[in-house]
Amino acid sequence: VQLVESGAGSVQAGGSRRLACAASGPEFTWSDYAIGWFRQVVGKEREEISCIMRVLGDDEATYYHDSVKGRFTISTDKDKNLIYLDMSGLKFEDTATYSCGYRELPDLRWPPEYGSPCQYGLDYWGTGVQVTVFS
Repeated sequence: VQLVESGAGSVQAGGSRRLACAASGPEFTWSDYAIGWFRQVVGKEREEISCIMRVLGDDEATYYHDSVKGRFTISTDKDKNLIYLDMSGLKFEDTATYSCGYRELPDLRWPPEYGSPCQYGLDYWGTGVQVTVFS
């Protein structure tokens, strides 16, 4: 699986930015998946921002870090093999390198009490893109 992020750039505080993660490769599948957006600041650990997974009924479940709830939205375009992260109301502290990750997740009955499946590890990663928020 290859993952390539796009959408890097600088944006003024309060503004919006869309990141995209293009997935490809013979191992990539939409039949069962967990895909996450993470970010990392130099000197800090990578943190999960959002995760999306397929659940029963061909539906999707989404998870968000408290710091981005109501501001960021994760979504998929299966026809284009893209995973988006729409960011709005950007703050200076959103400045980071953003990367996407993927794993197959056969358990479509993922218990909600387990939280985001992305926190348990992803198998493939993109190299990341820089988003800088300035005031």
